[in-house]
Order: sequence, then C-alpha cells, then structure tokens
Amino acid sequence: MSDTINQLLADEIGDAHESFTAVTPLREDAFDLSNEEKIATIAEHVEGILNTLGMNLEDDSLKGTPMRVAKLYVNEAFGGLDPARKPGMSTFDNSYRYNEMLVEKNIVVYSTCEHHLLPIVGRAHVAYISKGKVVGLSKMNRIVDYYAKRPQVQERLTRQVVQALQETLGTDDVACVIDAKHLCVNSRGIRDIESSTVTAEFGGAFKDEAKKREFLDYINLSTDFGA
Repeated sequence: MSDTINQLLADEIGDAHESFTAVTPLREDAFDLSNEEKIATIAEHVEGILNTLGMNLEDDSLKGTPMRVAKLYVNEAFGGLDPARKPGMSTFDNSYRYNEMLVEKNIVVYSTCEHHLLPIVGRAHVAYISKGKVVGLSKMNRIVDYYAKRPQVQERLTRQVVQALQETLGTDDVACVIDAKHLCVNSRGIRDIESSTVTAEFGGAFKDEAKKREFLDYINLSTDFGA
C-alpha cells in the first residue's frame, strides 16, 4: 500500500483495532491522480452518462453540468476522502476539572449513500467524558462533516466519528447517535418519506446503561431558545 493510504487507514482505525468495518474502502491507487485530474476524468464520465440518457449537452442549461458535477464530487460531496482535509484536532488540558459528559447535539449531517449516490441528511449527537483532555466544540462538528463528506453507510460514519474522537481525546468514553433520512429510501423504491434511520456507537463508560440513558436524555432536551 502507498504511504498515503497507510496513513489514512491509521488515522481512521486509531487505537480501535478490533474491527476494520469503520474504514472507508479505498483502492491502493486512490491518490495517484491529482484533484484536477480527477475532476477532468469525472466530467468526461458524467458527459457520457448524460449522452447515453439522450440529453442535449449543447443546451445552455446542460453545457456546464459535467464539470459542475465533477467539481461537486471532488471538492464538496466527497471532499472527506482527501486526508489533507481532515480537520486539526488540537486538545487542551481540562483545567476546569469538568468531569461530567459534554454533549454536542444536533450537528447537521450531509452525506451520500454509497449504494445509490443519493443524499443522506440528518443530525448527529456526540458526547465524551474527559480523561484530562478537551477539544474545541466546533471540532466535533468538523469531524462529523469530514467523515460525512464521502460515499458512506450510516453505520460506518457513526463509528468513524467515535473512533476519531477516542484517538484525539485519549479516552474510550465517547458516544455518537445519528438520526438521518436516506433519499434512496425516501425518493425511490418504497418511497417512504417519513422514515429515518438511527445508528449509535457507545464507547467506554457509555456502555453503562445509566450513562447511556443520561446521554439520550440530553439529546431529547428542548433546545428552543427563542423568545
């Protein structure tokens, strides 16, 4: 494997060596092409798809679609595949001795189902109990967004968030719950627009039923701060 792939796998697995199911499946040559080369190649493929569907790419509305889609895939929707974009996760000493759980709830999730390349949209709720280190609140949002920005399955995304924070904070006491709608369910097949999917990963102290219940109770607290 290339050094880049090895590093990406190491970043994602961290100290959780019990399973590889949280690792995004990437080929060894995943980073041989530059982003610019990937965009050019993807644009050609999108153009081929549209031509096969019988679309008139000379139409003003469609002329730029292959390039727009290619840039969207590489720079936005699947930007989390690039290990260089992983957010810095600087930690600080827990000087205020806060020893209860810290919960960041209602983190917006925009991802893409890897089975049909349709959107996954929902909310993530993340918590940890400090073992001496704390991390900036916005970093929790950023780590969710980083792993969401790739072809995903929700179960893997949930585990990746937990493992990344466990490695950063030096503690197993991390939990994540994600509640999301999958457009592959909502807009095709059964077309059930009401259903959503909930996944959870509980590490360390959060495996205790009392701690788990406390975390879930925090999630259900009203956060309507309007007048």
